Amino acid sequence: MKRLIVAALALCAAQALAEQKHGIEIYPAAKADAATAKMIKDTMKMDADTYRTTDSVAKVTEFYRKQGGLKENPGSDNKGSSFMGKGTMLTVQNPWADMQTGKMNNDTLISIVKQK
Repeated sequence: MKRLIVAALALCAAQALAEQKHGIEIYPAAKADAATAKMIKDTMKMDADTYRTTDSVAKVTEFYRKQGGLKENPGSDNKGSSFMGKGTMLTVQNPWADMQTGKMNNDTLISIVKQK
């Protein structure tokens, strides 16, 4: 019984520590991409944060489908998906182009943009 309580507390602590942005949990295998976020903020004047992962669009999309408060937009496929909810727009895409250099990137980009 004591082990069960400890395990339950550890699970709750892990969930509480999950990184969030605008109330949306960040995909666990993603790393922040400050340069892309800054470019979006500077050029498009949007409150955006971006993250990158080597996981597939399908895997990341499935993660966000399970989050409450997000509604998937039509048109998802193996190259991209998008969600609305919690005052944000979330996009998942692979491949994606670096808007400053034009370089095509073959990892998965997750963008979370706060809606006005």
